[in-house]
Amino acid sequence: MTFQALAFAVAVSMIPAAAFAQSPSLKNPASLTEKAPDAYRARFDTSAGVFVIEVSRASAPLGADRFYNLVKNGFYDEARFFRAIEGFMVQFGIHGDPAVSSVWRNARINDDPVKGTNAPMTITFATAGPNTRTTQVFVNFGNNGALDKQGFAPFGKVVTGSDVVNKIFTGYGEGAPRGKGPEQGRIQMEGNAYLSKEFPKMDYVKKATIDK
Repeated sequence: MTFQALAFAVAVSMIPAAAFAQSPSLKNPASLTEKAPDAYRARFDTSAGVFVIEVSRASAPLGADRFYNLVKNGFYDEARFFRAIEGFMVQFGIHGDPAVSSVWRNARINDDPVKGTNAPMTITFATAGPNTRTTQVFVNFGNNGALDKQGFAPFGKVVTGSDVVNKIFTGYGEGAPRGKGPEQGRIQMEGNAYLSKEFPKMDYVKKATIDK
């Protein structure tokens, strides 16, 4: 081994192993796997106002961890409330940049056991079947306890700003083709450019942060 190679090897050996860990990146879901605190609050500054979600990891640990990483790393910033149905729920969580949303489409987490109920103002991950949770979440407007038996596990609740959540625009209703709201496929492919043009009244998240 040459002197230069030996010097490099010694230098590398002195670097902490943590330095080789993947840097957090929204374009790399595998890099966003930090364990969440047992309890935390997420603040959402939206076009309708500010609301705060309190999350209990004990309620749904896998969901709480995923949500924590998404909020902390800015995933929900500029996200539209693309499915808002009066009396039922408001859904969001498709990134405005198709390049980002595409890498999360199959970044699934397993289901959590349902320990709570989908009461008004609780927040829950949307699913497309067993073990298919990715980034989309919804806040319940009404008492949606019927969702409990379908595997929808609440992981938190709006503790400040429920009036703000209730002000989120619901005029577009259910998504296409069942309603006049946006097509999720087009949101995935075209992002906020599609929503801003076709659904200008839609409320959105300005910025989401983890409260310290």
